[in-house]
Amino acid sequence: MFKHYTMNQVVLPLDLEIKLQENDIAYTVNDVVENIPDEAFTGFLRETGCPTYHPRMMMKIILCAYTQSVFSGRKIEGLLQDSVRMMWLAQGHVPSYRTINRFRVHPEAKELLRQCFVQFRCQLVQEKLIDEEAIFIDGTKIEANANKFTFVWRKAVEKYSADLVERSNQMYEELLKKKIVPEIERESSDEMSAEELAKVVEKLDAKVEEYDKKIEASEEANERKQLRSLRKAPKQYRKRFKDFLERKQKYQNDMEIFGERNSYSKTDHDATFMRMKDDYMKNGQLKAGYNVQVATEGQYVLAFDVFPNPTDTRTFIPFLDKIEKGFFELPNYIVADAGYGSEQNYEDVITNRKRIPLITYNSYRQEKKKKFKNNAFHSANWEYDEESDSFTCPNEKKLAFRYLSNRTDRNGFTRAFKVYESEDCTDCPLRSQCTKAKIEKYNITKSGNNKKNMSDRSFQKRKLGKSTENVKLMWSQFSDS
Repeated sequence: MFKHYTMNQVVLPLDLEIKLQENDIAYTVNDVVENIPDEAFTGFLRETGCPTYHPRMMMKIILCAYTQSVFSGRKIEGLLQDSVRMMWLAQGHVPSYRTINRFRVHPEAKELLRQCFVQFRCQLVQEKLIDEEAIFIDGTKIEANANKFTFVWRKAVEKYSADLVERSNQMYEELLKKKIVPEIERESSDEMSAEELAKVVEKLDAKVEEYDKKIEASEEANERKQLRSLRKAPKQYRKRFKDFLERKQKYQNDMEIFGERNSYSKTDHDATFMRMKDDYMKNGQLKAGYNVQVATEGQYVLAFDVFPNPTDTRTFIPFLDKIEKGFFELPNYIVADAGYGSEQNYEDVITNRKRIPLITYNSYRQEKKKKFKNNAFHSANWEYDEESDSFTCPNEKKLAFRYLSNRTDRNGFTRAFKVYESEDCTDCPLRSQCTKAKIEKYNITKSGNNKKNMSDRSFQKRKLGKSTENVKLMWSQFSDS
């Protein structure tokens, strides 16, 4: 016996919710979006035209499709016609793929996505699925959908721009010397601006036009020939200054696109060329991409942001600012890997935010290796006397502290380095293994004593030594708790 089955019987439409399982993902998506305040959807309102689909419904179907690894607008439209959970979330509406794609690129859609993360975290806390003691920060690089041969480099633009300034100034002086055009008012004698180059082009246009009128008015062949000869130089200069003007405007536009970056892609100006973790070409080639940072707890993503710079060290502070401003209050512990370990990041978390950073420094793993510990010529392994504040090198020579040196990096952060001066090491047999610096650099004192500066990296480790011990203590306390 078979169960009753017929295609000719009329079936009334039922609530599709009864077809969903109790723990279906559609319920979670529905709860998250429903908790978004109504004020977040006011940006989608419009007074004219056909009424739009409700942005709450549009957000639900897009998030639900993403959970099924469906990102194409056409495929999302297809799910609305054959997926029970999508039909239930849309309540019978079937927006076209164009409508879906327009909604995704709407300026207010980014704010809705942020609201979804906020509501999602609130539900996790309410259900006690996560605690609020710590967040874990990490990032990854995602390759952009851009041609890898469309790169523009800051150094190349600066080089060509400097060459353009030199050539334009030189050619302008030639124009004045030959009295082809009168002198123009300039803001600076070092560099001609785009407006000044445009003025030179206008004057050259007027000069060429003047010769054209004289040639047309002249009836003698020799005179016309002589006028054409005189017109040749202004035309050549005009062509060159037009090229200078175009290049000047292009270089200025390039520098605006760069911002603080060193490169960008011609087909995707927001993408920066960086080394990817998954290098399928196996040659370390730079590719256009983005640095995506996420904050997690209990394997749930609670906040995110996208940065154009490839280093995690420089994204740490801006990402914390973004979390505090748009997502939630920072917990007591902030955990990250060694890629975020820097003096600036430690100081920002401890001093400015009054939080505890559980972040190892960059060389932590290297210092734990036997090869590093057994290297007697590494300054970090030298014997240190706290009372006299001095080191002892492998040849039993003292390096006494002399002064503090401050250095400001390109990000504006000032670091302090301790400089130590060694005893006379001119005839030291171990000198070549201790340092690679030339002898001339150390013969700077009248007594003949040589000055030895520990490397910047070693100074930084020494400078961060106390901070590192605090981090280790904090980590142990957090682990014990």
